[in-house]
Amino acid sequence: MLGKKKFQPKLIYNLTLDDLVPKEDFYRGLESILDLRYVYQECKNLYGRTGNPSIDPVVFFKINLVGFFENITSDRELVRTASDRLSVRYYLGYDIDEKLPWHSTISRTRTIIKKETFELVSNKIL
Repeated sequence: MLGKKKFQPKLIYNLTLDDLVPKEDFYRGLESILDLRYVYQECKNLYGRTGNPSIDPVVFFKINLVGFFENITSDRELVRTASDRLSVRYYLGYDIDEKLPWHSTISRTRTIIKKETFELVSNKIL
């Protein structure tokens, strides 16, 4: 008998992002060996004390690393890739149901972070 798959979305799923990303995934491995917590200290003087919360600077540098590893130069494409790839969401720390930063937020953040800070963070990563 010919089978025909019919997609029936569920209202509630019993799984986590951690369950869906393979243990040997590149970004899972990168997350386990690359500690970017020092970025908060490097960027703290670039942000004000009032107003709306900005994009997390660690997330900003991680999404730029994804762009480097995936050869993506467009912020729109970076967000599209993060939306489609569970492993990238895992690396960025965004769960399945969380909204990712807007591409324009990534672009604006790039303008406030000084060249020296980019170089400092890049050199520490290397």
